[in-house]
Amino acid sequence: MIDDHPLVRLGVRDALRDGFEVEEIASREEALELIRDVGNFDVVIVDLRRRAGGGHALSGNEAIRALHRAEPGLGIVAHGERAERHIASAALQAGATAYVSRTASAAELRRATQAALAQESFVDPAVPPRGGRGKLTRRQRQILQLHANGESTTVAARKLDLSEETVKTHTKNVLARLGARNRTHAVAIALRESLIE
Repeated sequence: MIDDHPLVRLGVRDALRDGFEVEEIASREEALELIRDVGNFDVVIVDLRRRAGGGHALSGNEAIRALHRAEPGLGIVAHGERAERHIASAALQAGATAYVSRTASAAELRRATQAALAQESFVDPAVPPRGGRGKLTRRQRQILQLHANGESTTVAARKLDLSEETVKTHTKNVLARLGARNRTHAVAIALRESLIE
């Protein structure tokens, strides 16, 4: 378990005491060194929170990538701040086997750890499904992607060979489907839920 908060490490140790031997370490860098030098670990739980002060410290996803390179068969559980799709997706893309949020129950943490041990994918059930707020059509995603890229309605209409009125109608429908207040909010929701890039 990698986390710089002793109380969190204690909670994880308690949640996993039946069935797992838990080693604790405060820094991602020390954990990576331990994995490289000693090895012989089955699963590592990596805290994804940003560290105060930053500096040259590894981010959670950088640590996941480095751990995965150092020990490709290692099960990696990403322990994120919230049950959000974009956080889970980024951790899994970095090489995590499982994702569980800090708000998850001890039972969910055990399930994530067992899945990582078995090299099976696991995502905290509280994470909304991809596109969970409302399915967007291909055209709506294209228009929203252009807006995310900073393009105006006029430019989007020209690039997609549509009238400006059609682009506006699609945009209005996107706002309704995503429950967004405005275009900027729609782009933020779509990015967070991996509907666009």
